[in-house]
Parts: sequence; structure tokens; C-alpha cells
Amino acid sequence: MTTTHQPLTTTLQLGRLLNSARKAKGLSQNDLAAKVGVGQSRVSHLEQHAEEMSVAQLMAWCAALGLEVSIGQRDASAASISTSVW
Repeated sequence: MTTTHQPLTTTLQLGRLLNSARKAKGLSQNDLAAKVGVGQSRVSHLEQHAEEMSVAQLMAWCAALGLEVSIGQRDASAASISTSVW
């Protein structure tokens, strides 16, 4: 199986990635909520407002969705993107 890495530079991208990964796994928001210990409305909210997600929540979501977090240097083309959205 080929692993693809998607560089994220904004919380909007993170929310969209988590939403897409949940759907790809065939999980409803209720299913994911049960796996990570929050309510369905919180899953919905965090998919739209990932900037409010704690690191612990992100790690729990990644575990539930079979994802991993990897931090590395940005390539030169991404380095000029503003971090003001954080």
C-alpha cells in the first residue's frame, strides 16, 4: 500500500483532511465521536474549526482514522505562505 503525505499549512486544510478521512473510512460523525470520546456536535464543530482542536484530540482522531502526524521542514515553495491564519 502506498502512503501519501499531504502537507498542511492551515487549520482549514486540517479540518477538510479529517472530514475526508472520516468519510473514506465509512464513519459517521456519531461513529467517530464514540471512538474519540466527544459528542457528534463537537466532531462537526471541530471539522469546521480545527484551530480549536487540542493536540490530544488531534492524536485521538488520527488513531481512530488510521492517520499519523509528521512534522518536517517545508519545501521552498510553501515557505512563503503566511501563518497568520493560525
